[in-house]
Amino acid sequence: MKAIKPAIGTLVLGLCVAAFGVQAQTSTAPAATPNAAATTGAAASSNRSSINDTYRQDKQRCNDMKGNDKDVCLKEAKAKRDTAKANNKEGKEKAEAHHDAQSEKADAQYKVAKEKCDAMSGDAKDQCIANAKTRYMK
Repeated sequence: MKAIKPAIGTLVLGLCVAAFGVQAQTSTAPAATPNAAATTGAAASSNRSSINDTYRQDKQRCNDMKGNDKDVCLKEAKAKRDTAKANNKEGKEKAEAHHDAQSEKADAQYKVAKEKCDAMSGDAKDQCIANAKTRYMK
């Protein structure tokens, strides 16, 4: 059983890499991620590294060619790399915009909750404002 777990992990990793490679070669639009805001700096760095590794492999493949075929191959490799980098940047901008929108919504909801607290007085008002601050992370 212990020997099977690493083999399964390797198989899953291999399938993920193969699926990413096929997607990267066939897709012209960025893949939508359900939670793009969760991408960490380490994941972004890993993505850049993966893009650069793919670019180096593509350039290596071009070395066997000559003349215009080699020039075209190199241009295609650069275009593929630049497209992948642009897709990463676009995803980051979408994540930032999503975060900003969520923050603005929370601010608006906090203002409404705080206004509702104004109808109260004393400890009830203090408790209401404290609850609003906790709920909307203020």
